Amino acid sequence: MPNSTPSQPDSRASHIECYRPLARVFHWLTVLLLATQFPVGLYMVYRGPGQNIWDATTNTLYSGHKLVGVVIFALVVLRLSYRLIVGAPAPAPTLTRWQKVISALNHWSMYLLLVLVPVLGYLAICYFPALGIFGGVSLPAIVAPDRATYDQVIDWHAAGAGALAGLICLHVAAALYHYFIRRDDVLARMLPGLGDSRLETPARQVSSRR
Repeated sequence: MPNSTPSQPDSRASHIECYRPLARVFHWLTVLLLATQFPVGLYMVYRGPGQNIWDATTNTLYSGHKLVGVVIFALVVLRLSYRLIVGAPAPAPTLTRWQKVISALNHWSMYLLLVLVPVLGYLAICYFPALGIFGGVSLPAIVAPDRATYDQVIDWHAAGAGALAGLICLHVAAALYHYFIRRDDVLARMLPGLGDSRLETPARQVSSRR
C-alpha cells in the first residue's frame, strides 16, 4: 500500500552568489540619479517648451539635468569597466532559460541606453548651443552649433529616454515578481548591506519551473 505520509521539503540548499559590494554601490547610485533625472527632465520640458516659462527655476532645472546627465554617463562607464574587469555573478539557478535570455537582453539594452541617452543629450546642448551650467560653468563643445541637427538629436534623446524608462519598468517588475511571487533570492543579490557574498536558496525552489 502506498505511503500516504506527505513528502517533506528537500532541506538541501543551493548557494547563489551575490553582486560584489562595489557593483551594488554602482547600481544603487545609478538608481538614485535616474530617479532624479527623469522627473526633472519632464518638468523642465513642461515649464520651458511646454508653458514657455523661461525663468530662474527653469534654468536651474536645465542646469541640474545637464550636470546629472554627465555624472550618470561617467558612473555608467565606471560601472561597465568594473563589470568587464571583475565580472558578474552567474544567473540565479531559479531562473528558467527564457528568463535568463530576457534578463540578459534587458540588462545590456539598459547599459546601451544609459550610455547613448547622455551622449545624445550632450550633443543636443552642443548643437543648440546651451552649454552653461548654473550660470557660471560652461561645458566644452564637441560639435559646432547647428539648430537643425539639434532638433533631430533632441528627439532621439527623448525617444531613448522613453525606451530606457520602459526597460527600467520591466526590470523592476521582474525583480518584484521574483521577490513576491517566486520568493527566491534574485532581488536579494543586489540589495545593499549584505555582508556575505552568497545566499542559500532551498533546492525545491531552485529546481522549480525549469
